[in-house]
Amino acid sequence: MNILTAEHLQKAYTEERILLKDAAFSLQEGEKVGVIGINGMGKSTLLKIIAGTEEPDQGAVVMGNHVKTAYLAQTPSLEDTDSLLKSALKGLDIQDGVLEGEARSMLNRLGFEDMDRQVKYLSGGQKKRVALVNILLQPVEILILDEPTNHLDSEMSGWLEEYLVKFRGALVMVTHDRYFLDRIVDRIVEVEYGKIYSYPGSYADYVALKMQRQSMEQASERKRKSILKKELAWLARGARARSTKQKAHIQRIEDMLAAEGPLEEKGVELSSVSSRMGKKTIEVKNLLKSYGDKKLIHDFTYIFLKGERIGIVGPNGCGKTTLLKLILGQVIPDGGSIEMGETVRIGYFSQDNSHMEESLTAIAYVREVAEYIDTGDGKISASMLMERFLFDGTMQWTPIGKLSGGERRRLYLLRILMGAPNVLILDEPTNDLDIRTLTILEDYLDAFDGIVITVSHDRYFLERLATRIFAFEENGHLQQYEGGYLDYLRAQEVRRLQLPDQDKKNQGNKKFEEQKKKGQEGRKARAGASPKKLKFSYKEQREYDRIEEEVTSLEEKLELLEQKMMEHATNSAKLSELMEEKSQTEGELEEKMERWVYLNDLAEKIKDQSGP
Repeated sequence: MNILTAEHLQKAYTEERILLKDAAFSLQEGEKVGVIGINGMGKSTLLKIIAGTEEPDQGAVVMGNHVKTAYLAQTPSLEDTDSLLKSALKGLDIQDGVLEGEARSMLNRLGFEDMDRQVKYLSGGQKKRVALVNILLQPVEILILDEPTNHLDSEMSGWLEEYLVKFRGALVMVTHDRYFLDRIVDRIVEVEYGKIYSYPGSYADYVALKMQRQSMEQASERKRKSILKKELAWLARGARARSTKQKAHIQRIEDMLAAEGPLEEKGVELSSVSSRMGKKTIEVKNLLKSYGDKKLIHDFTYIFLKGERIGIVGPNGCGKTTLLKLILGQVIPDGGSIEMGETVRIGYFSQDNSHMEESLTAIAYVREVAEYIDTGDGKISASMLMERFLFDGTMQWTPIGKLSGGERRRLYLLRILMGAPNVLILDEPTNDLDIRTLTILEDYLDAFDGIVITVSHDRYFLERLATRIFAFEENGHLQQYEGGYLDYLRAQEVRRLQLPDQDKKNQGNKKFEEQKKKGQEGRKARAGASPKKLKFSYKEQREYDRIEEEVTSLEEKLELLEQKMMEHATNSAKLSELMEEKSQTEGELEEKMERWVYLNDLAEKIKDQSGP
């Protein structure tokens, strides 16, 4: 059942900046839709129009009878004097007290403890989390969420995933979290050059379907150009416009000339740029940092190697950004040292780009770093580089104050890369960057020959980039994990289950040996007993003949389950299911091994009494 329909939507801020052009959107009951697109294309504007907080220039939005919506803005507005709990319950009926309990629980899951703390003391990210709780508690049929995962750590994102999967109403959300999209949505909507394209399925389905659409459009464009070439040749021969048929023929040619071909998708193309780095890089020794009684970093020692890709993870407030600022020299350590090589040149992409001068044009902001830059393709100007980074001629001369939040982040990133650093320190680089920019940034970092140190809650980005993970654990201890994000999750799960971090087959063999040794000791203890004629029963003989094969099969099943756990490490529901199956299989294996010891012991006794 269709519960929302938007037709013939038009929205423009200037003649050059048309966000929606005769666009249409609809939403079915219970449907979950992810909205994506390049920053500045109109994703947030579409959500505002659907939510009713902004009017289209033309077109209309029709809502089903009694359908209610709740809208989480990209930057929500809260009352500074309200407490966290009051803000979370704003506009809700709390007479029965149940909602207050739910609000407290949600706030706690999102990292809040003091419910009486005033909103004015919160950061922008914390305010967004409080507003999210308020929206999730609303009794509505449609949730409209603009970047709900921004400022959430991995554990919080996992909790929100589970909540939205179970939510029975419809959902429309803008997000650049690709794991989040794959887990939750059943349709992807892309806002692109004024149009809205719809793709059924998850994000992975969208990638394949979009390629098909573009291939079809390109094939149609080639056909149009081929026909047009022939028709223009006919005109050149001196076509007479006397008959009605000839007039209609000429009109068709004029229509074909006026028709707009498909816009070629621009990519954020940027050759890897970095300065040469000497032998000495960044050496951290016995680093200590505390604030009051809170120990953030305790005895951290590490030498960053050339070409290394380090991911830093942990809950909000644990000290991730502080560690980056210690490396940068912006914060003084309580103990330990950080030694920097003479040739180290750092580019720092911080969470906060509010320091950008809004009156400056985009190109002036970039030129403050350099007018020209050397790339793998040769020397190019700042203007040419901006075009490669999706800033066309018009946008280059646009004041920063008129750019969207995502466009500012992209511009800020470009300025940093133009400095040709050989060490990139990225603090939540994926916040507010659109998926296409993220994809090309990842490709750029693949080719970057310097060191990359990144703090991120974006699981997809970390898995794509990191070769080593440092996780903040209790009392400021940083635990090192080899591999990407999925390897880290797997290692965490193994530790949580208090299992030794080793290959399960080897562990099984070790248990085998222990049980076998125990059986041999038992035989020795019973060596002096009176001899008794022993033999297998028919059932025991059949069991003995098959048991080694069954043990091997269970070991192989465990290995397969572990592999599946790695593949579904970001899907908490599936991971829980696999963990339960693995636990059951381990129990079966242990029982089977104990039975093997007994049968093997009995077989040896039977052999011994038979003599040589």
